[in-house]
Amino acid sequence: MWKKLFAGRRAASKDDPTPDGLAQAPAAPEIPAPWRHHGDVIWEQALAALVQPQLAFPLDRAQAAIVLSYMHPFAIAQGVEFIQEGDAGKSHYLALVVDGEVTVETITVSRTDPMTVTVVGSGSIHGELGMLDGSPRSASCTASTPVLCGLLTRDGFSRLLHEHPDICARFMVMLAMRIGDRLRDNTLKLKRFAVMTRAMNEEIKRSASDA
Repeated sequence: MWKKLFAGRRAASKDDPTPDGLAQAPAAPEIPAPWRHHGDVIWEQALAALVQPQLAFPLDRAQAAIVLSYMHPFAIAQGVEFIQEGDAGKSHYLALVVDGEVTVETITVSRTDPMTVTVVGSGSIHGELGMLDGSPRSASCTASTPVLCGLLTRDGFSRLLHEHPDICARFMVMLAMRIGDRLRDNTLKLKRFAVMTRAMNEEIKRSASDA
């Protein structure tokens, strides 16, 4: 199964029906109806957000177009919080940022005031864990500029899995790699926090002994 899903491109042969055995360039994917009124530029940005050659098992343009056909473009005004930390009632979708910037915040550390975790732009994906398992949102996401994103609901993901299991498998690998990157980043931050905490405790002990 994995050989079929992730096999590389077939080498050209003399039997290919193209001159000199060279494969023709793939036709441009047709823009799905919900995306058409946003224009070609936004559509190209949406494709670029999913086509990431640096990944181990990237989507190509045709596969990315199929994934996008299960998403609904959604415009978010600047300053609007579209994912709220701790919210379990609206965790049934993920958001792919196509255009604009998003501020990710959490109140986990201070418990009162939100702390900015990062600011991200086109190509970032938010809310995938909640979409997959229904868990409460782990951070808040606010549009720091006007944002256009593609929303994939749990129902849309289910249809993608049923109708295009091979493409859905590649998309899942992409999500898993992004989750893994965040986990490694959070682990590094925890290590730094532990070092800082240890240094502060030692400084407090020295101050107390000198008093």
